[in-house]
Amino acid sequence: MRTLGNILITGGASGLGAAVTAAVRENGGRPYVIDRVQPETPVDFLRADLADTVAAEQAVHELIERAGGRIDGVFTAAGTDVCGPLDKVPTKKWEHVVQVNLLGTVAVVRAALPSLRKSRGTVVTCASTLGIKAVGDATAYCASKFGVVGFTRALAAETAGSVGVTLLIPGGMHTAFFDDRDEQYKPPPDAKLNQPQDVAKAVVFALSQPPGCEIREMVVCASEEGSWP
Repeated sequence: MRTLGNILITGGASGLGAAVTAAVRENGGRPYVIDRVQPETPVDFLRADLADTVAAEQAVHELIERAGGRIDGVFTAAGTDVCGPLDKVPTKKWEHVVQVNLLGTVAVVRAALPSLRKSRGTVVTCASTLGIKAVGDATAYCASKFGVVGFTRALAAETAGSVGVTLLIPGGMHTAFFDDRDEQYKPPPDAKLNQPQDVAKAVVFALSQPPGCEIREMVVCASEEGSWP
């Protein structure tokens, strides 16, 4: 296993991103966070909206500079959603999901690649079980997460031997992700969901693999997850 070193995390102020931020620190690494809101726990942080890919890339460059020019890993936790039938969801909201979840992920990874090549570091992208199984009223989210799956698999082929690439496919978790949804789109009260702290352990495990050894893909979900397989 390798030491974690400097780990860049998007969406590190809440949910799975915050759990990974804490886990990186607990395991001897130093997290660097990009988010739209200030994390509650003091951490090296820059505010940026991943829907703005130029701002996202600039934030990556600035945090790498703060880290002394070296990043050992990247975890792209930032994500958003909008539910509803395709012809009922406003165009701008639909496109915003793809901009954040897919294009924002790509922008961050693109900006970090030169540093990751130098350190032989690892990228862990965050897809979803809805990136491999489609459901109705989730066309934007499914399109974006299916895109993350394809992007990550292509990136792994492109960077083989120089950068580690892991695709995380998480199921539902007990986070604020579902809070703003209409009741019909929230998990039922008896839904079996994972704790983000448990999923974070899997992310740290992937980031800790030595150069040349990679966890290519991980499905991490509650044992009774309804969206997988």
